Amino acid sequence: MDEELRTLTERLRSESAVTGAAGAASGFDRLVASTDHDELAAVLTEPGHPLWARELAAFRLGVAGDRRAFESLVLLLNHRDPPRCASAAHALARLGDPRTARAAAALATNELRVAYALHPVRLLVELRAPESVPALITTLRRRLRPHDPYRRVALACVEGLGTLGDDRAAPVLNDALAHPALAEAAVRALARIPGQR
Repeated sequence: MDEELRTLTERLRSESAVTGAAGAASGFDRLVASTDHDELAAVLTEPGHPLWARELAAFRLGVAGDRRAFESLVLLLNHRDPPRCASAAHALARLGDPRTARAAAALATNELRVAYALHPVRLLVELRAPESVPALITTLRRRLRPHDPYRRVALACVEGLGTLGDDRAAPVLNDALAHPALAEAAVRALARIPGQR
């Protein structure tokens, strides 16, 4: 069992115990052990399954590359609970679905959901897709407004643009130098862009 799956199962085992539904423990163990993708996919489409079961099934399908998990994982990527977002991002990065980058870019740039943009931003960096740099630039530019409360999102954008090393990011990274909370990271990011040293 890899570290992400171990962390996920520990968290969801506790969550399933708290819900206290009859048979929750045996249902949980069955989903953890199942190798039947159709059984896991049914959890995503049949009514009545609790959120922990849907998350576990979507994660297991996602890391196995089964694209039936895509919609559920995108919903979890935009969840208010950061551990759910992190698990969804991990699975989406391994899913191999060509829609993933477009969905992550839409979530990262949605100003109505910016409080939940951290994991979509990090996923875009990991994917290194054509959508990644434009979405990170857009998100960071919006975070450079005075008194913006989403500094963690801004910092993830700065660090991600440095990792991606695309020269299109240079203007917004230079603007980030004027923000004390971002300046040090922006210097490092600019140093990774050819011609910006």
